[in-house]
Amino acid sequence: MQFLPLLVFVAIFYFLLIRPQQKRTKETRAMQSSLSRGDKVVTVGGLQGTIDSIDDQTAVLRCGGNKLTFERNAIRGVLKKANAPEPEAIEEKSTEK
Repeated sequence: MQFLPLLVFVAIFYFLLIRPQQKRTKETRAMQSSLSRGDKVVTVGGLQGTIDSIDDQTAVLRCGGNKLTFERNAIRGVLKKANAPEPEAIEEKSTEK
């Protein structure tokens, strides 16, 4: 019975801290593996750009007239996929019906 509070504490710690972090890591890896040319992305440093080329380790981003090379892991999120429709076009289609 002395170990019951310790086991409860470990279970709470696991479900509140460890499991959500593992889920975020898995989602980040999936996002980084699905990157393609033309995606608008943001890096961990806050730089926004469009992917010009990408390989296993690096991604070249176009920012204005410059091209910058980043590690693929430095990409924090995708702002817009290359083949995604514009949000205004989606709204117009739904209001036409």
